[in-house]
Amino acid sequence: MISVSATASEKLDPRPAPEPAGPTALASALSRVGDRWTLLVIAALLEAPHRFNELLAAVPGLASNVAAQRLKALVRDGIVVSRPYTDRPRRVSYDLSASGRELAGALRLLAAWGAGSASDAEPPRHVTCGTPLEIRWHCPTCQRNVEDPAGEDLRYA
Repeated sequence: MISVSATASEKLDPRPAPEPAGPTALASALSRVGDRWTLLVIAALLEAPHRFNELLAAVPGLASNVAAQRLKALVRDGIVVSRPYTDRPRRVSYDLSASGRELAGALRLLAAWGAGSASDAEPPRHVTCGTPLEIRWHCPTCQRNVEDPAGEDLRYA
């Protein structure tokens, strides 16, 4: 006969276990664009539409099978649109949809964060005067900046 005794930490908690929360907005976004190659493909398409081989050249290290897989998923999710430029053989160019273009701000923020953590990277600068740009959260209704985006003034809902 085997006897098992529970330690204090293993005893059952009388409170019910919390219900698992649904996917968060961040989890939802990451499921669609949260891998290295997808973000680099989107960044390349922000510059201009590309044909498949042009995209491979624009994203160094991107294998053709990975590119095909990512593009198929991005088209399915409505982030990228494919437009035929020849019928025989069928060839398409890829461009960002309106939804895909909305990612530009997020990619710029991520790039700025990456530049800030790299010792030799320059921050983005305003073309007119050359001043390094700053990122701010702004409420268009209140017409004011949110000073502490990690604090109570910001909610993701």
